[in-house]
Amino acid sequence: MQRASLFCCFLFTAFATLAQSADEQAIRKLMDEQTKGWNRGSLDEFMNGYWNSDSLEFIGKNGISYGYAQALANYKKDYDSPEKMGQLFFTLLQLKRLSPEYYLITGKWFLKRKAGDVGGIYTLLFRKIDGQWVIVVDHTS
Repeated sequence: MQRASLFCCFLFTAFATLAQSADEQAIRKLMDEQTKGWNRGSLDEFMNGYWNSDSLEFIGKNGISYGYAQALANYKKDYDSPEKMGQLFFTLLQLKRLSPEYYLITGKWFLKRKAGDVGGIYTLLFRKIDGQWVIVVDHTS
């Protein structure tokens, strides 16, 4: 009886680890696709990682803004040329599973660009909606 109990515990742990790894892989892939989109000069592709909702929340140097359309408009205003966009690099510092539905990501961003290099820190709240991971809150400084 004890062996069966240990075996069930092992299977549960192995399954939970695989599920977590698959989620983390999906989030890493999404951020990689965002980087590729940015580096191709496509803010529309970059935004594919965000929740297309009026409830999307951005927190940055100019305060808080809400909504996918507003976020895209802000990016297009602030990064309106290849010189301002440059090449984007993300460094993931921590992926923290909060629940099966949420991940908190902390990392660094860096833009290598002709208009002058810039970078900072970000915190992203990912949520799994309809089977897809999307960014629902972005706090970038």
